[in-house]
Amino acid sequence: MRLISCTSNQPLAEAISGYLGIPLTDANVRRFADQEIFIEVLDNVRGQDVFVIQSTSFPANDHLMELLIMIDALKRGSARRITAVIPYFGYARQDRKTSPRSPISAKLVANLITTAGADRVLSLDLHSGQIQGFFDIPVDNLFAGTPVLVPYIQKTTNKNAKPLTIVSPDVGGVVRARAFAKRLDANLAIIDKRREKAGVSEVMHVIGDVEGHECVLVDDMVDSAGTICNAAVALKDHGAASVRAAATHGVFSGKAIERIEASALTEMIVTDSICAPENVKKCNKIKYLNVSHLLGEAILRISEERSVSSLFEG
Repeated sequence: MRLISCTSNQPLAEAISGYLGIPLTDANVRRFADQEIFIEVLDNVRGQDVFVIQSTSFPANDHLMELLIMIDALKRGSARRITAVIPYFGYARQDRKTSPRSPISAKLVANLITTAGADRVLSLDLHSGQIQGFFDIPVDNLFAGTPVLVPYIQKTTNKNAKPLTIVSPDVGGVVRARAFAKRLDANLAIIDKRREKAGVSEVMHVIGDVEGHECVLVDDMVDSAGTICNAAVALKDHGAASVRAAATHGVFSGKAIERIEASALTEMIVTDSICAPENVKKCNKIKYLNVSHLLGEAILRISEERSVSSLFEG
């Protein structure tokens, strides 16, 4: 087995390498003067089972091209099998036609990764489950909730002091929130919102009793943080004792950090699927949880042809 990393999340790749006890394969990733990407794999990969670790986070286009070129380089280097390990899969929100003449970009990206030469994909909390069907190769979609987020929430919640309620920030996230609530033996509430346009949401009302409860908003990603921060205000207005948020992917674009700092949230919990820039690291409200053990164990099981789904059973 070989592990190789592009540039989007080197700390996570090194942590996965440490978990597995396998050094990262040397590769040269650089730019020409016009910012065209050049990649050269410096170790022999002929006949190897290779795992390429790369989140397609900001800058999404550069990181996607790095992944595609790396896969092509490995394919031409006669790797036996190439698995694209994509902790954060960009373009996932464009998973259906929402208006006439709009693209389904998630399908396009799936086609690009497959055409480049990937034999399978390993991802973490895809924005929607149907994206697995966009690929014509096997896809393992891991869930960070059970092995990573739920234990942290359990450890930091005093249910004897206040009832715990898991809150979905929109109707589309109810299945995820219900799964969290079941694992935590907690109550469930839903935020009813209306989105006027992309990136702008207006909270309408709260479905469920949250008065005097410790509330945890759960979602797959936090981008501009508008939805989460508006939901926190609505919960406090309905009498919530405290509000935290938990998500797998901390995208944190635009004024997200400023919104979180000024929000009613006491804590924003995310995983390190996306490498944190300096301004995010300085935010005291944001707590990062490591997913290297989850991804590392999945990589090991794929390489040894063992069950991956058993990671989430029980």
